[in-house]
Amino acid sequence: QVQVAESGGGLVQPGGSLRLSCTLSGRTFSDYFMAWFRQAPGKEREFVAVISRNGILTNYADSAKGRFTISRDNNKNIASLQMNSLKPEDTAVYYCAARLGRLGQLPRLEREYEYWGQGTQVTVSS
Repeated sequence: QVQVAESGGGLVQPGGSLRLSCTLSGRTFSDYFMAWFRQAPGKEREFVAVISRNGILTNYADSAKGRFTISRDNNKNIASLQMNSLKPEDTAVYYCAARLGRLGQLPRLEREYEYWGQGTQVTVSS
């Protein structure tokens, strides 16, 4: 059984930091691209960041560049999203997603991902 599980969400003040973690079980973690998406209230789910199988390549949404960092540890089967300088507009449910690796560009579209977690709430508020 394949399972994607996120952790690390919570309430943080504007300007603060949070680190989200994601695990993939039931598959060989290092075979998969890992990505983060988010969905704010009343909005569609949107791409945040993606990382290649070996962790060398990354791609970010414009809203995440310079503030968020995606990483992975293939020895521990964990992907992470370090979020700094958080803003109220970063408030959303954050989802981790996995897609079997392939040649070509890192995938940024929801429909390209096979497995999804249940999401973790991030609230940025004073």
